[in-house]
Amino acid sequence: MSEIIGIGTDITECLRIAKMIERHGELFINRVYTAHEIAYCQRRKQVTEHFAGRWAAKEAVLKALGTGWRRGISWRDIEVVNEPGGRPSIRIHGGTKSVVDQLGVTSVQVSISHCRTHATAFAVATGSEKDE
Repeated sequence: MSEIIGIGTDITECLRIAKMIERHGELFINRVYTAHEIAYCQRRKQVTEHFAGRWAAKEAVLKALGTGWRRGISWRDIEVVNEPGGRPSIRIHGGTKSVVDQLGVTSVQVSISHCRTHATAFAVATGSEKDE
């Protein structure tokens, strides 16, 4: 039976993300988001809100993992994808995949919400906690 290994939440100001995009443009976007995430957000009417939601989701996932930003973990390792019905889900890649495996995480569930000013996300990491 799966157990909760960690939970995380984050709230982000959409204006903060808009300013980062304005100031750093493609450099910022390509450093933080995968090609799939960029394409998804750019197809939306409220582009900034969707980028902010994904930012919040990535932060929430790291909090659920209890790792923070450390060596071997990068923004693009945590990818938010949407299932056919629209439900967001998380794909883990790269160095973060190694951390997830070490922690015994088998699934990360995420919920994202946003409005004109803020985006928020909540993540739950489940699996079989490993002894250290």
